[in-house]
Amino acid sequence: MDAHEVNRVRAMLALYVADVFASVPRKDQRAKGDCYLRGLMLDGRRKSIQAMASRLPDGDEQNLQQFVNQSTWDPVPVQRRICERMLPLIAPTAWVIDDVSVPKDGRMSVAVAPQYCGALGKRANCQVAVSVHAATDTASCPLQWRLFLPKEWASDTGRRTVTRVPPEVTHREKWRLALDMLDTLAGWGMMPPVVVADAAYGTNAHLRAGLAERGIDYVLAVRADVTAHPFEEQPVAPARNGPVGCWPQPRYRHPAPSVTALAAGLAQDAFTTVAWRNGSRGELRSRFAAVCIRPAGKAVERPIRTAASAEQGWWDGVLPDCWLLAEWPEAPTDYWLSNLPADMAITTLVRLAKVRWRIEHDYRELKHGLGLDHFEGRSWPGWHHHVTLVTAAHAFLTEQRLAPKAPGPASPSTRSSMHSGTP
Repeated sequence: MDAHEVNRVRAMLALYVADVFASVPRKDQRAKGDCYLRGLMLDGRRKSIQAMASRLPDGDEQNLQQFVNQSTWDPVPVQRRICERMLPLIAPTAWVIDDVSVPKDGRMSVAVAPQYCGALGKRANCQVAVSVHAATDTASCPLQWRLFLPKEWASDTGRRTVTRVPPEVTHREKWRLALDMLDTLAGWGMMPPVVVADAAYGTNAHLRAGLAERGIDYVLAVRADVTAHPFEEQPVAPARNGPVGCWPQPRYRHPAPSVTALAAGLAQDAFTTVAWRNGSRGELRSRFAAVCIRPAGKAVERPIRTAASAEQGWWDGVLPDCWLLAEWPEAPTDYWLSNLPADMAITTLVRLAKVRWRIEHDYRELKHGLGLDHFEGRSWPGWHHHVTLVTAAHAFLTEQRLAPKAPGPASPSTRSSMHSGTP
């Protein structure tokens, strides 16, 4: 946005800031929030604090630095209020689990480490953040963020102290961070219609089990080497050796094939052409098949066997079933697993599987337009403040695009704190 466009929406932005930042106790802090959001939305190649302050007529670099890096305002109520506003407005068809990486120099930016960097497509020194987004084909909005803390940071007292990492924060796998965010949102009374994620998450059987335990439906991409048994195949108990000893537990006779092999074994008439949305060059369509299978592997079997043994002392060996969705236009390309009901239409499965494109679209705005990866501070609080402010700016712009004349709904949870600040 140029300066004229920002000035045109100043009144609406002021109302938005008053509502979303109502939990921030001091009036001057809320004013700095308004200033920071304008800096993020203004045109400019860099969205570092110094660069934004130089472009804003009321920009004060020292004040903005203090607001983001030293101030103790809590970003969590701000994040909650953004969710309260955006979920009814977007009416998401799915929530998407994703992550984003930011290349960094040096060792002292919080949570930085040599790890795979999607932004560069290789292993590099970077930060990685896991996120959950509400999405449709027309809009999306980040709902939660978690900064991934690499193992080497768990016991690095020196860097933790300098970057102010809270004592209770330790290393957690990315899939666990995703479940943590879903639990936080559930605690706010917010549940996903369906969860969608790429193969980096969907291939993880622990994540799939965690979603199922929470009663959450999913459509998750998986790698081609994920194994599964055909739905109709049944485990068989081996013969008992002698009159004494335990009865052998049933097991599948043959090793589980890959999902690629299962898809390759389908008849051609099992695949049907499905169109899922209109792209810039017309309707997007491809050939898909959806069949019921039983995912296999130790990570799948072990918790089921343990639970069955604890409850009844014996397991019949039958693995839970789910959908395998395979895309095969001319050669196998992509695969998804889903626990949606057995009568789910294949068109619905495809549209949910493909809704992740919207996140990539909006990530470009978050990163290149709103400076998600331009933060130059090094602290844990500073990173979370900056990401919350970027999310707030993105949500405001999304509101303007979707409902430019509609005010946001009132929030009983934050209204009472509106006038509690120092004048």
